[in-house]
Amino acid sequence: MVGRRALFAVPVLLTVTFGVFAVAAASPFDPVKAYTGTAGLTASQENLDQIRANLGVDEPLVTRWWNWLTSALQGDLGDSSVMRRPVADVVAERMGWSLLLAAAAFALAIVLGTALGVLAARRRGGLLDRAVSSLAYTLEAAPAFWLGLLAIWFFALELGVLPAGGLTDTASDTVTFGQVATHLVLPAAVLGISQLPWFFLYVRQGVGDALDEDPVRGARARGLSEGTVLVGHALRSGMLPMLTLIGSRVPELITGALLVETVFSWPGIAAATVQAATSVDFPLLAALTVLATAAVLLGNLLSDLLYGLADPRVGFDG
Repeated sequence: MVGRRALFAVPVLLTVTFGVFAVAAASPFDPVKAYTGTAGLTASQENLDQIRANLGVDEPLVTRWWNWLTSALQGDLGDSSVMRRPVADVVAERMGWSLLLAAAAFALAIVLGTALGVLAARRRGGLLDRAVSSLAYTLEAAPAFWLGLLAIWFFALELGVLPAGGLTDTASDTVTFGQVATHLVLPAAVLGISQLPWFFLYVRQGVGDALDEDPVRGARARGLSEGTVLVGHALRSGMLPMLTLIGSRVPELITGALLVETVFSWPGIAAATVQAATSVDFPLLAALTVLATAAVLLGNLLSDLLYGLADPRVGFDG
């Protein structure tokens, strides 16, 4: 299955990268103006044409895409016009911070969503179930950037207990573990909470249905403790539908990370994506889009593998 998915990913990635160049070519933004900034206002047309040639944006769409693709396959992702650095260096510098934020947020969403889902499923229709379910449906409709702005207003401005953004304190010129951990709290919490409703609702439904099944009733009849019944029987059965949710939430996680990193000035990949898009930075935009697409494909593969490993009745040959 992994081999088939890898072969399927090749045409998908090729199509995505070509689509990026096509959309960028049709964009109203001028990469030369973005590159030169205010200096371009006084530059001669000859200099602007030379810059356009140096950036390669005067070439046909297919030529630009093919040149980038052949160079990328050789390990050369090109130079970012907006960052004024090699694309590989930009990605390597920012990838770790994005992975840290996404991992912390995903872990929070899964752990907290699972715990609340089990507690709500234990007594469906109870006070906890109604309260958390109502909150989950409300959070489903709340944009991540709105939650981020609300968190900054309350925790950073009103209470002053957490920093409003960035990676380190303003007066600090070094990156320390304590500062990164403190600055990570708000963006990770906002991104995690934006993903939490789906995990909660899936676990609640799955565990609630499992509690009504005969094997769980039999476990209770044998005198097993409620904790053993919930964790050892109902949760294991009820978690199977949630495993498929992991892969489907990756695109939403990437979109949410883009908004959260922008709101909190987190120096990750998503923030660079915004700059690349607004500046029509072809090499950087293509590389970041390939990474996002690969993450979605890997997420879907991971969810299928986890489901197959958790349920022996599911094979990997289909």
